Amino acid sequence: MHGANLTPAVPVPAYQVPHRLVMGDHVTDQDYEALPESSPLFIHLVAGAMAGIVEHSVMYPFDSIKTRMQVIHPSPQAVYTGVTQAISQISHTEGLRTLWRGVNSVILGAGPSHALYFATYEYVKDLVGGNVGNGSHPLASGLGGACATVVSDAVMNPFDVIKQRMQVHGSTHRNILQCAVRVFRTEGLGAFYVSYPTTLAMTIPFQSIQFACYESCRNFLNPEGLYDPKTHIIAGAAAGAFAAAATTPLDVMRTLLQTRGDSTDPRLKQTRGMIDAAKIIYERRGLAGFWKGVQPRIISHMPSTALSWVTYEYFKWYIAKNDASQKA
Repeated sequence: MHGANLTPAVPVPAYQVPHRLVMGDHVTDQDYEALPESSPLFIHLVAGAMAGIVEHSVMYPFDSIKTRMQVIHPSPQAVYTGVTQAISQISHTEGLRTLWRGVNSVILGAGPSHALYFATYEYVKDLVGGNVGNGSHPLASGLGGACATVVSDAVMNPFDVIKQRMQVHGSTHRNILQCAVRVFRTEGLGAFYVSYPTTLAMTIPFQSIQFACYESCRNFLNPEGLYDPKTHIIAGAAAGAFAAAATTPLDVMRTLLQTRGDSTDPRLKQTRGMIDAAKIIYERRGLAGFWKGVQPRIISHMPSTALSWVTYEYFKWYIAKNDASQKA
């Protein structure tokens, strides 16, 4: 990736020129946020795919810990008091590589799902006038985030089911392909989508909160709309932490639904949907059960969301810069 140096070969970096790209001695008024009209979909697909892969891969161990904390009736060897203790215990008893079990599923799914996610977001946001004026339109950003989630989660949900089946303690699945085949043969195609309504109930508000918070923070920190990685990191981290904390109860329900097939508890195995999952969690763990894994969830989403946004904004800027240089 051409990301070691974010500044063009000129004294003044491109991100110091509001909404402009500097190419040698030529200054173009092309807005990197708007991107060239000749290939906007391609750019958003590539930028989104790269952002998704980076985001999910780097923070995967914390996601594994979060999943294990949320499992109802875990084995005695999988009871954790905190993130640090969980990492230490898993590393000592199962090996450090265990924290990365199932990561291939995320990598395979994150590329296409995030590509569609960002492309849909930009399309809807522009459709409802989110790029008009100074570009500060939280409602348009929120609507774009919600629509993007519906599309991307339809692609990602089966990969997420496989991922969590691989993450739980004592999983007997050898690899993601064998896991997918076993789930399909024993539980049917519906097992890959039983959690989809719950996923949408969680990720639509998550992404709407995240996008609206990100756009608001970015415009507050960088009102001139400059390309500034530091701003994207701070805004992304704040948006990720806030959205992650707010939607943790729904994430706990989703984990129950996605791992129910591997449970030996008949009641858990027959969980039918989000309401049923909520009843079980309340019966077994009380209100506190809905907040299981909130700490690793926030720890995971803060840097991963920041990475996602800074990667996405960089690829938008980089591709737009190249497009401008070719036209110069």
